[in-house]
Amino acid sequence: MSGLGWRAGWRIARRDLHLGFRGLRLLFLCLFLGVAALAAIGSLTAAITQELSDRGRVILGGDIEIGMTQREADLGNKELFRQLGTLSETIRMRAMAQRIGPGRGDAPPAVLTELKGVDDLYPLYGTLALRNGAYRPMDADHIVIGEALADRLEVRPGEQLRYGDATFTISDIIAEEPDRLGEGFTLGPVAIVSMDGLRRTGLIQPGSLYSAKYRVRLYPRFDAAMVRNDLEKARARDGWTFKDKDRAAPGANRFIERMGRFLSLIGLAALVIAGIGVSNGVASYLAGKRGGIATLKVLGATSSDIALVYRMQVGAVALLGIAAGLIVGAALPPLVMALAGDILPVSPGFRLHPIPLLTSAAYGLLIAFLFTFPPLARARTQPAAAIFRGAIESRSGLDRRSLAAMGGAGAGALLIALALGTAREPLFSAAVLGAVAAVLLLLLGLGLLVSRLARRLPRPRRPLLRLALANLHRPGAPTAALIVALGLALTLFVTLAGIETSLNAEIRNVVPKKAPAQIVLDIPAPEQGRFRQIVERQAPEAQLNIVPVLRGTITAYGTQRVADLPQLPEGAWFLRGERGVTYSAALPEGSDLVAGRWWPKDYKGPPLVSLDAEAASTLNIGVGDMLTVSILGREIKARIASLRKVNWDTMGFNYVLVFTPATLEAAPHSVAATITMDPRHDSAMTRALLAAFPGVSVIAVGEVIDQVGTILTQMSRAILVAASVAILAGIAVLVGAIAASRQSRSYDSVILKTLGATRTQLLGGQALEYGLLAAILALVALALGSAAAWFVIVQVFDFHWAPDWSIVLATLAGGALLTLGIGLAGSLPLLSVRPARALRQV
Repeated sequence: MSGLGWRAGWRIARRDLHLGFRGLRLLFLCLFLGVAALAAIGSLTAAITQELSDRGRVILGGDIEIGMTQREADLGNKELFRQLGTLSETIRMRAMAQRIGPGRGDAPPAVLTELKGVDDLYPLYGTLALRNGAYRPMDADHIVIGEALADRLEVRPGEQLRYGDATFTISDIIAEEPDRLGEGFTLGPVAIVSMDGLRRTGLIQPGSLYSAKYRVRLYPRFDAAMVRNDLEKARARDGWTFKDKDRAAPGANRFIERMGRFLSLIGLAALVIAGIGVSNGVASYLAGKRGGIATLKVLGATSSDIALVYRMQVGAVALLGIAAGLIVGAALPPLVMALAGDILPVSPGFRLHPIPLLTSAAYGLLIAFLFTFPPLARARTQPAAAIFRGAIESRSGLDRRSLAAMGGAGAGALLIALALGTAREPLFSAAVLGAVAAVLLLLLGLGLLVSRLARRLPRPRRPLLRLALANLHRPGAPTAALIVALGLALTLFVTLAGIETSLNAEIRNVVPKKAPAQIVLDIPAPEQGRFRQIVERQAPEAQLNIVPVLRGTITAYGTQRVADLPQLPEGAWFLRGERGVTYSAALPEGSDLVAGRWWPKDYKGPPLVSLDAEAASTLNIGVGDMLTVSILGREIKARIASLRKVNWDTMGFNYVLVFTPATLEAAPHSVAATITMDPRHDSAMTRALLAAFPGVSVIAVGEVIDQVGTILTQMSRAILVAASVAILAGIAVLVGAIAASRQSRSYDSVILKTLGATRTQLLGGQALEYGLLAAILALVALALGSAAAWFVIVQVFDFHWAPDWSIVLATLAGGALLTLGIGLAGSLPLLSVRPARALRQV
């Protein structure tokens, strides 16, 4: 019997392959998990990215957008924009909507909203969908409002709302705002009026906080990216912000980049872990087929025949696992989008994405080939006599011919090339693969070290302990494989606990120990005294913090122009567009001086600025360096006088930039205030302030905290669900390692039972063995898992590293008990093995 053809080989393989994949279920499960995870991650990312790309013009509201705050473009600039294409103008601001007439139920008298004034050409792309009819340009007396605003104020079309000095009749309810995503984070529901209607409110005053946006539908001869680049360079000193259709929602894109990093990390880690499970599963299957392999060799089958038969079996199951993983992975994104709710920036419909699916299939095939290669190579090269003695004698080496014939090195190179070639960030993927490989090598080396140390230790007097130690170093002992499997499982448990507890701490930190009850914006600067009187009258015990409010853009630091940077430095979020700017004669609340000196209260010299210490470290500048900031279109060069540590989690007013009063007090601006008081005064305070100052915006801090907390909670759930894929893969690896050692343990248990050992003693020996391994691995898993969790929390999501170590340690202990339970559960079938059957297999 030699030289089997494909047809004969498949006939043997098919007859020997059990219908329920007995022995190869772990291979199926691991490939299914790995491919399904990769296919789902790839399909979800592709769906969101494609949706953002396809809807770029609609999301932005044009091909390009020019934005500015606290001012509008003059006629000359508007004419410049019109030379590029069709121009549409919008103005957006926070404003209080007040219900006219008696309320119904528990509806509040006023609600903070995002009020947007639009011209007759809005929207340039997409459609403003209304609940009861098509949208048409409105006159100055009508308004359309979002469903959330209608629900909160309990109003309907035909009823009236007041904004500032103007009263509007509700025309309809907004069903879909086309450029909602491009507007970024909002604190309240939307309401839309005409530009004339917005000006009728009297809310636009010198110093008011509003954003003017100019969207342009470019003429065909213009390219959006080139126009944006030219405008950015030409108008770098003006403090304008620029977007184009390919970067319509920078916040959403940054979110996708961060989630993409995390999901790539999970996918690559699950891929490698699943590969180890595949190898263990095939090794276990071939160990059970040892007698059949030896018989085939005795009957004349060549090594190539053996490889062909079992490669066909493994390949058939692998293809089924990959196919099932692709089906589930393609179907998961719609379910994930439904469960994620508002955490995802868009909700694309179901669509097959061939490239992620083909890439996932290629990963699965390469993993199946690469990780089944070692056990198949050993099966094809071992002589029949050595195979018959396999229960008590093992060979682990691979001959060069096997390496060349089966192409393991080539498959590994292709796998790495595929991982790096398809990655959005090849360096990040290479680092992840390198880190995973380093962890596996560390665990493998630890396994070999434990085996050698167990061999050299003196024999304990207690039989069970002596048996447990002997199991760690006896011939054919799977110590290295068990340590890799146990180490991975425990590391993943620690990683998950570290991520979850840090996210929970982030959610708790949203609620500071001392937060104001309300934040009031757009208070006229000359009216501060009257504002204080109203607050003291409504809540005598209230604490006030009033600060001037302006907006500015950092255009240069030191000798470096921001516009000339090829990309922003890591962590330089404050260089993206305009940021809050203030001035103060004294050190602001919530800040600690860490370098330099604060200026005298009566300082009237050249402009000075105090900078956040973290921002200074990011830009590598310090006290004495120059900083250039564009405020209201005018560049101000100021010398850095001091650095401050800003306590960002106080829910008060915290600014990266604080100037000397003489520098900015003459500029048009308003002031803002925080009011710390008993919550029972909230409604009365809001009514009193709006009666006196119709243009102010009152932000209920509790509602903001709830909104941010909800987003973080949704994000936490998404991260934990994604990370659970790696946990399942790690458990599968552990099951595979236990299954791979079952044949030799079966022989050992029969010998021990023949010598008089009881079932309790056999299980006790197993429990001690797994307990010793878990104890040895606890510190290693704690260190590796904590490092992985820190990387995810700090480097990927830019949160604070604040794990609850008691929960982390409890999870580690629970994981150790779970792995111990899995090991003992895998040992239970060995107790019922008949001696005659086990001895016949040796």
